[in-house]
Amino acid sequence: MSQHPDTTPDISVVVIVFNDAARLPTAVQSVLDQTLRNVEVVIADDHSTDGSFDVAQQLAARSDRVRAIQLEENSGGCGEPRNQGIAVARGRYVMFLDSDDTLEPNACRNMLDAAENTGADLVSGLCLRVHTDNRHGKTVKWYPWLYRETRTFDSVAEIPDLLVFDTLSTNKCYRREFLIDSGLTFPRGIHYEDLLFSAQAYLAADRITLIPNTVYHWNVVEKAAEKSISNRRHEINNFADRVEIHRRIDRILAEQGQDELKLHKDRKFLKHDLVLYLRDLPFLDNEYRHHFAEMARGYIQDFSQQAYEELSPIHRLCAYLLLQEDWDNLMPAIDTLINPGKVSSSLVERDGRVYWCEEHLDDPVGREILDVTDLGYHAKPVQRLTLRNQVTEYTESPTGVTVAGALVNPMGVIPADARLGAELEFRARRKSLQTFRFPVQSVQHEGTSVVWRAAVPLAAKLRPLGIVDEVWDVRLHLTVNGERTTSRLTVGRTSLEDAGAVHVRPRLGRMTADRLQPHASAKGHLAYRLTQHGRLARRTSLMVQRNMQSPPAELAKKMARKVVAARKDLHSGPRKIETYHRMVRLLPVRKGTVVFESHLGKQYSDSPRAIYEEMRRRGVPFKAVWAYAGECPTGFPKDVELVRRWSWPYLRALAQAEFWIDNQGFPLKLDKRPETTYIQTWHGSALKRMGFDEPKYRIKPEQEQSAYQEAIDRFDYFVVRGRHDEQTLAPAYRIPEEKLLRTGYPRNDALVRAKDAETLDPAARELAERLGIRTDRPVVLYAPTFREQNGKVQKFEFPFDIDAFADRFGDRFTLLIRTHYLNNVTLPPSVAGRVVNVSEEPDITPVLLLADTMITDYSSVMFDYALLQRPMVFFTYDWEEYVNNSRGTYFDLSEQAPGPVVHTAEDLFGALEDLGALASEHEARLKEFVTQYGEYDRGDAAAQIVDRFFGTRGDAR
Repeated sequence: MSQHPDTTPDISVVVIVFNDAARLPTAVQSVLDQTLRNVEVVIADDHSTDGSFDVAQQLAARSDRVRAIQLEENSGGCGEPRNQGIAVARGRYVMFLDSDDTLEPNACRNMLDAAENTGADLVSGLCLRVHTDNRHGKTVKWYPWLYRETRTFDSVAEIPDLLVFDTLSTNKCYRREFLIDSGLTFPRGIHYEDLLFSAQAYLAADRITLIPNTVYHWNVVEKAAEKSISNRRHEINNFADRVEIHRRIDRILAEQGQDELKLHKDRKFLKHDLVLYLRDLPFLDNEYRHHFAEMARGYIQDFSQQAYEELSPIHRLCAYLLLQEDWDNLMPAIDTLINPGKVSSSLVERDGRVYWCEEHLDDPVGREILDVTDLGYHAKPVQRLTLRNQVTEYTESPTGVTVAGALVNPMGVIPADARLGAELEFRARRKSLQTFRFPVQSVQHEGTSVVWRAAVPLAAKLRPLGIVDEVWDVRLHLTVNGERTTSRLTVGRTSLEDAGAVHVRPRLGRMTADRLQPHASAKGHLAYRLTQHGRLARRTSLMVQRNMQSPPAELAKKMARKVVAARKDLHSGPRKIETYHRMVRLLPVRKGTVVFESHLGKQYSDSPRAIYEEMRRRGVPFKAVWAYAGECPTGFPKDVELVRRWSWPYLRALAQAEFWIDNQGFPLKLDKRPETTYIQTWHGSALKRMGFDEPKYRIKPEQEQSAYQEAIDRFDYFVVRGRHDEQTLAPAYRIPEEKLLRTGYPRNDALVRAKDAETLDPAARELAERLGIRTDRPVVLYAPTFREQNGKVQKFEFPFDIDAFADRFGDRFTLLIRTHYLNNVTLPPSVAGRVVNVSEEPDITPVLLLADTMITDYSSVMFDYALLQRPMVFFTYDWEEYVNNSRGTYFDLSEQAPGPVVHTAEDLFGALEDLGALASEHEARLKEFVTQYGEYDRGDAAAQIVDRFFGTRGDAR
């Protein structure tokens, strides 16, 4: 239905185009196909030379809803065509569309409805990046957290992330009078015009509405032969334009006194904008680098310290080294920035701290920024490190390549006398395809690096399939005294331009490819692409590619995609849950099968372990299945069946088990069959409010509360260790009286038995020997719980100076650190031998047995450790904040703590001065505490449970 010429359009969509005749009709059609019909199209041609304007005029001739204008000369950017489009637009609202993108069919209707309902000057919707050349139909939502629900704001200051992150102009609808009255136009003659226009529009709008609907399809071509203007970051003027646009935004923010918005924008510039250019620096020449550093210095050196404080350590380190123009140390830092977790520097230790490099340590600011102790590189063994592996030599011949490299050796983690071996692996990037390995002929220490060199006969040994395995990645596997570490090969400025001489013979024939062409991957690593060489070869390759588009080939690919989709669906969460419940209905119970799980599969520990070991000790016939999380289970018994959590064997084991035993909770969405007995041992008595006593659960929708309750109702038995548990945990989880097992915790049997023992428990002794902990002097354990802020677990930070602690007490006792499993900690080298991190020990019981005194705060470990009748100190430095801002507590710790409650580091140090007096002064209170909170812990919990459920069992099946 055509629009009458006199009718005012609801929306004018300005479609800009330059030399894009082929895609322009699709963009325009996406507007004409809108479910909102009263929409006009204004095509603004930026003086194209390919006939785009002719196409625009043809489109206008076919529909009276389309008009076409052309600029008299090319403007060189997107801004001026949009300005010209705004000038002739007749709609009450204006939207923008690029000729290579499309609008979602309901975009205009959803935008208009939101604008009319809220009176907004500006409505913004979700943009979807569509990777058009991705075989899997890859799509990525643009900052989706901004668009989870409809929200209206009177000022962008209420939502700084909008100004900072969504700087697009194209996923928005503007009231035209607002644009005209505010004098809003795109800047001319400069790139990144969207950043400035969007900022001006956000700041000028009296009301902004965000809607959760997808409105814009941003079509992205990952393998484009020519990069878009904004992606030409190797051109120095590109960065100059970006900085200039940011300076203009800064001036507007300063004029309006928007200091907080400026801080948010500066943080984003450092985290995002600057990083985009840092990624390319390893591949650019020194002249570019110098100009870039000068521009960056001129802009970011005046940022407030607050902006830098929000950066990750590696981000800050890169910014600092850039300002110093220290390219030798910056290039490795960029490698780590692009590849998080990679160690790219040999590191240095000074005064017990670890630094990225030895340069700049005389600068107080540099010394602070270059301190990477907390990243924990120095505390990891070589098999847990990913090391920078810089290619130092690369030559080719038709038969293969000779390649050499140097791996960093941070703080000598690879000993000079280590047995070294290495091999290179060439792996097709597509999953489940071929892998080829080649020996490395030479690998040895050289200074602070481990150098290697290999001649690789690729032509004779690497046989790709062709077509389906186009890209190949390279890895080096280095073996150090039997332990392996794997690294990718960093190429940087290693010259690969003239390469491509290596011949290959694909299994599908040389028509598919005949050469291996090396290139740098997106993350700077050596990779190869199968290519054709010569005019005839390329013509043959094109013929093969055309045949791949033929009807038979398309049918084959369609069938292959269906197989892939079916396989993906088979392993999806919903399919697994559905199949699990079918197994419950159809498969029989396997009598004598017990599935054990501890802390969601993360450990072989706690009460499930104690029950399992009691059953093994007695020779109870049963089939033990232990669940584990992650890829490589460690520490589990060798005589049990191990199943990875959420794997098919795991689901089948749960579906057919006679018993479930765990301490936290099997997956909530997996129902339990009536024939299975679920023994929930739980993992600690409660100081903090739990379950439905927590505020966050009380405010959840009724449907979510019901689902949570159904998961808890699966418990057939719930282990408690005292009246306190019955009065807190049981009602908090709505567990009826008849389900309570009043046995105490099986994990605590060892603690009860050790209370009166005259010798150190064997498990504690083994731990001390393994970690080099002296047993001839006292051991103090620090075991705090985690902290939350806004529903997120906070990073662990010492509430006291760990160096000062070690200096004061290090020659008198050893301090053990045991963080909550949701946290981790890295100790500086300065405290080595005096402070030991035991956070990664799978079972806390040997740690508790080894400790003569414990420091804690609000952790439930206090109830367990009290069974040993050994002194405790409660360091509650944030009591008021913890109680008022968290879930609350069941009792006042300051009144009932069986030891001194201290609030400052100095008071903590004072309480530890005399460990003997600490024990004697609180002996009576400790006994009362155990009676009050753990009267069922008598040392026979595991025996009671085994007697009750497994005492008279027959053979396992």
